[in-house]
Parts: sequence; C-alpha cells; structure tokens
Amino acid sequence: MITRAGWGTLAASVLLDAVAAPLGYQQAGALSAGGIAAVGAGLLWTLRRPRLEVRREVTPVKVARGDAAIAMLRVTNRGRWRRNGLEAHDTCRDTAIVVDVPPLARNSTGTVSYRLPTRRRGETPVGPLRLDRADPFGLARRTTSYGQADLLLVRPRTVPLEPLNSGRQRHLDGSASRSPSGTITFNGVRDYVIGDDLRHIHWRSTARTGTLMVKELEDVSLPYTTTILDTRAGAYGGDDEFELAVDAAASVAWSATRRRFPVRLLTGAGELLSAKGGAEEAETVLDRLALVERATDADAPADVVRRAGSGGALVLVTGARTALTGVASVRRRFDQVVCVWVGSSSADDGPLVVPGVTVIEIGDLAELAAAWPH
Repeated sequence: MITRAGWGTLAASVLLDAVAAPLGYQQAGALSAGGIAAVGAGLLWTLRRPRLEVRREVTPVKVARGDAAIAMLRVTNRGRWRRNGLEAHDTCRDTAIVVDVPPLARNSTGTVSYRLPTRRRGETPVGPLRLDRADPFGLARRTTSYGQADLLLVRPRTVPLEPLNSGRQRHLDGSASRSPSGTITFNGVRDYVIGDDLRHIHWRSTARTGTLMVKELEDVSLPYTTTILDTRAGAYGGDDEFELAVDAAASVAWSATRRRFPVRLLTGAGELLSAKGGAEEAETVLDRLALVERATDADAPADVVRRAGSGGALVLVTGARTALTGVASVRRRFDQVVCVWVGSSSADDGPLVVPGVTVIEIGDLAELAAAWPH
C-alpha cells in the first residue's frame, strides 16, 4: 500500500515531468523518474509478507479504574532475513496506540510493552493488533493483522470501610428471612448433608423420621447492608461524578462482603447482586459494578427503597440532593441509614441535613473513608 508520502512523491514526480519535459530540462526528468522508481522500490520492499509469530498478553485482565494495565507484545522473526521498520498498532476503546518493534534478526524475538488506558470502567476491548512494515523512506507500507481482540475489565476503585452497625437482635423468636447460616440461634431442622457437624444432629427428629436431621442455626446479629446506587442519567453533573458514585457503592458493598457479611446491591434497573459474603462474592461485586451505566429510564432511589425490604443498614449513593429527602420517610425500617452524596455544594445550597440520616458529602474516595461511620 502506498502511503501519503508515497502518493505525494508520485504526484510531484508526474507534475515535474509534465512541466519540465516540454522545456527540455533533462535533470528534471531524471528527478521525476527517480521519484517514481523510489515508490516502485518501496512497493517491492513491502510486497512479501514477513514470517512473524506475534503474541500479545494483557496483564492483569481485571484492574481497578486508574491502575496500571500492561500489554506485553512478543514478536519472533521466522523469516530468513532481518526485519526492520516494524510498527505495532493497537487500540483500546477509542485510544490508538503505536509502538516501534526493535529490529529482528533471523529466529530472534523482540519484546515491547505499553500501558493501556484504564480511566473508564467497563469491558474494554484491546485490539485487534496490526503490524505495519514500511520501506526505509516511508513511501509504501504493508499492514498485517494478528489474532483477535482481548478483553480488559476495568472495575471500580475501592477503599476499605467498616461494616455499619446493624443486625436482627430485635427479633424475639430468632427468625430472620435473610439471615445467613451461622452458629447462634436455632431456626429449624433439615436433612443431614455430608460435611455437617455431627454435634448439630437433632436426635429427636432423627428418631421420629428415621433420617439423619441436623439443627439449622442462624446468626441474627450479622450486619446486613442494602446498598442503592442512583443510576438516573440526570442525577450527576458529569461522568466523573458518576464514576465516583460507582466507586463509593463498590467500596461499601465490597468491604462488607469481603468481611463475610451479607449485602444486597440495587440500582435504578433492579437488583444487581444479593450476596451472603465471602472473598469470591466480593470479587463479583466489582465485576457487576464494572458494567453499570446510567439510564434515562432508571427508577428513582425512593422507588427502589420501597422495594428493598427492611432491616439492617441502608446506604444510598447519589448525586441528586432531592434523592436524599426520599429516604427520610423510610428510615424507621432500617437500623441505620447513610446517604453518600457525590458532588460539590455551592454556598447557596447550604449543608445537607436529613433527620435520622447520616449524610456524607464527598469529592473523592479519601473523603468517604475519612467520614465513614465507625
């Protein structure tokens, strides 16, 4: 393929010959012929496809927003001749990445790494990768595609937060519909499963049914957190505010699940996750929130709260001041209510005060960690 420089050289050569030939300028004719010959030589230089083995690795495949993600490119020359002038072209979302590949002798391998942009959350396609080989004068170029696009998952940033004080101690009979399995309160009996503690066998029920039965125990005092993320398109002043809101919601839910406390995560589109807690579910929280986007038809936080049940702690993350007053009417349904407001207040707005609700105004994650209730 002829490059722009090559087409320019051809056009200049033809024009020079057309002007100089009628006037008898032989030197100009020689220059014109030389330009055309240079373009032809460039095409011959790049005509044959180079025998290359190309491998690209993206590490890590999951990364927090703003953290480093590296693409490692390894190119091996399997041809008989030394290869110079190789240029790798990669894409990551809307960003074009161009890197020079070092000269490769026969059967040698060159390695080059480059950083991928991770400012935006979501599934980020990387590639497909192209290798360009140009002639020494840049008049002709051959482009070859290698492999398929890889996926880089950019997840929210998080800060560790202490679980909010909440529980189910007010249930006198010890039953709680969403309590995870625990070791404190008797809630019934069930069939024995291999691996159950033999000390929990309920012998009276076993004798009556003829089948091994074990006591089902529940810990009714574990902190239970319901996190609601406002995903309405007009609730935030811009993309940066929404990204911070997602980071805040992720910090709340991730911190609770990694401490093995149950969490329910809701958005304006419905339930995103219901977790009993654990390291794997903490990773799932980040994976799910990596794909959350704003929507014009998302429900208002007040409507989401009405469907959220009751009990435990409620955390609302929003960028709309009007959304905070909506949770005041349901605060009695929860042990503790925290509203995280993302944005910047003006002097005319005044402080955010909602009776019975802890309001935290943040401009970054550090402010969330500093103001979080302990």
